[in-house]
Amino acid sequence: MGSQIDLDKPTARQAVPIPASTRRRFEAAGIDLSGGYPLLPSDFEYLQDAKAKGDEAHPYHDAGLRADPGKKALFGGGHGGTEIVGLQLRDLNDQQRDELARLVAERGVVFLRDQDLAPQEQEALGRYWGELYPQGPYVPGHPDITTIWTDFFAKTIRKPTYRQPFQGFHTDMVHERHPPGYTHLHKDAVPDVGGDLLWASGYAAYSKLSPDFRRFLDGKQAVFLSKEKYTDRDDPSAGRVHSVTRAHPIVRVHPVTGWKSLYIADGWVSHIVGLDRKESDLILGYLKDVYENNVDIQCRFKFTPGTSAIWDNRCTLHTASWDYENASERHGTRVTTLAEEPYFDEKATTRRQALGLEDD
Repeated sequence: MGSQIDLDKPTARQAVPIPASTRRRFEAAGIDLSGGYPLLPSDFEYLQDAKAKGDEAHPYHDAGLRADPGKKALFGGGHGGTEIVGLQLRDLNDQQRDELARLVAERGVVFLRDQDLAPQEQEALGRYWGELYPQGPYVPGHPDITTIWTDFFAKTIRKPTYRQPFQGFHTDMVHERHPPGYTHLHKDAVPDVGGDLLWASGYAAYSKLSPDFRRFLDGKQAVFLSKEKYTDRDDPSAGRVHSVTRAHPIVRVHPVTGWKSLYIADGWVSHIVGLDRKESDLILGYLKDVYENNVDIQCRFKFTPGTSAIWDNRCTLHTASWDYENASERHGTRVTTLAEEPYFDEKATTRRQALGLEDD
């Protein structure tokens, strides 16, 4: 993992006012904001420490494998899309939680508006699905609940100009032995205009490729990079210039659906193992275009206050639209569950094949 959490290290001061809707939600949930918000983790300094943490094994069994494929407990018989109306996440029983996991695995991302959801309830749902993954600034008392607050990041940490340098489609923490699976983002403050999130389907991206090209990619691995940089303990004078690296299959199979998914991460992938650099760059550039230039495999969603989006990092890429340029408040909390080690199975099928659609 990229950081070790220091629970006793609060933000020095409240550099950015907390959105009123966020404060109301936190105070109703009993979150203590007196020490500042958000709290900041202590990053690893050395490459060896970050690599050793990421090498740890995390046993995992996907809740979606326990679910009824028909999801009768979740829907009472059938469903009409990836936006669910009339369910409160905090009220789901275990059977419904399993079926929701399966639905997310199948659809890639699921949306639920008007959720009355405390951060602790969001945390409990994520922990039901597996071990949680802390990712940066966090909610006081809850290091596994990550703060997603663009205005705070812009004014205190990243300080981007209107020329936001990176808005590409990606999937999270690809350098880990166990990259994330289910991710749950709950928004309690959103811009009136802009600030949408977009997802692209790895299942559909794979089926965009010709059968011969799929066979070429099947079984191949790419080397993925950490976003953070670290110091090599054996060469400290070079400074924080080293990334944690990890090899994962380019075509990944989801354990719940059994479907093949194109698995890359723009900006955080180095090269395809076994190919010359120019060959690798050409192929990775093309695969990036498949994701980003095919709007028919993408979903763009406009949040409203109290909306939850739950997606699967194993079979989707996502990106945020920064078109509001921090002129409006945008705040949420995110909980991320670790998943299995990525794997490829040559016997796996595509989603189109599983649905009985042409795919050659």
